[in-house]
Amino acid sequence: MQKDSFSKFKALLRRSHSIVIVTHWSPDGDAMGSSLALYNYLKKTGKKVSVITPNDYPEFLNWLPGNKQVVDFLKQEKKAMGLIRKADLIFTLDFNNFKRLEKLGDVLSQSPAAKVMIDHHQQPDAYATLYYHDVKASSTCELVHEFIVGLGGKKLIDKHIASCLYTGLMTDTGSFKYDSVTPQTHRIIADLLETGIRISDIHSAIYDTYSEHRMRLLGYCLTEKMVVLPEFSAAYITLNASELARFQYQKGDTEGVVNYPFAIKGIKFCAFFSEAEDKIKASFRSKGKFDVNQFARKHFSGGGHINAAGGKSDENMDATILRFVALLTEYKKELAN
Repeated sequence: MQKDSFSKFKALLRRSHSIVIVTHWSPDGDAMGSSLALYNYLKKTGKKVSVITPNDYPEFLNWLPGNKQVVDFLKQEKKAMGLIRKADLIFTLDFNNFKRLEKLGDVLSQSPAAKVMIDHHQQPDAYATLYYHDVKASSTCELVHEFIVGLGGKKLIDKHIASCLYTGLMTDTGSFKYDSVTPQTHRIIADLLETGIRISDIHSAIYDTYSEHRMRLLGYCLTEKMVVLPEFSAAYITLNASELARFQYQKGDTEGVVNYPFAIKGIKFCAFFSEAEDKIKASFRSKGKFDVNQFARKHFSGGGHINAAGGKSDENMDATILRFVALLTEYKKELAN
């Protein structure tokens, strides 16, 4: 845990006039929830603030308050570059390594603006001016809530901000089923409910807006593409580019697919591999003590949390899977515990 004093954060905010909030590549519910919660809060304090994402995010997050003001770096690079040049303060949310931003990371690394990291992933890089970092937090939204309260802004948390925060809390905890959920997590949820948000509406907006193609893709993954390796307590799913095209893939359609094999008795380690442009994207999930963060960092140029991480492979799909299965032999003893 590395949390600078709120007196330092307050002083930095007082002398900051143009603020940019940035989150990671392919933003998820926690990334956009935390970014837009902080955006809406800072706007209420009178700050000039913008949110920049490295690329687009799933359509089921477009309802979040402030979504229309988000700047997509891939589609609006000139506008994004202008905002970054003018910024005297940059918040980096839900990531701790500029490599998570692709090209936007190179731009931020060269910016002279002060930087504040708010994040809960392991092994952060030392690039920020101030830190609000805690790997024990359930989500970055949990930390943003604590951050706003610490700044004295609890009374400014309205339905819009609460909806954004609840989205990240819910999605990053698997609807509050992961071990990262603590009594503090539920105390925050209680505070958010006091604003009058309807959690059934938020859940429906996230999970009940699937297209028919997405549902059929999920069925295909489970019936045709899931490989179960009981000798390693593991399972994996793969999708190549032609398969994604067959089901008219849209961003977000494969979110959560990696978790489905956990429903099989005895499975402790799940992996999902998908073909994207010139590389293979990998998602890893585990139960118990098996550390997929270390696994992803060591073998797939990635990282994340002990039980949830991502990575990539520059090999083709066949070579990637052959290497992955071979690696399971090395970790067989750990997976058996």
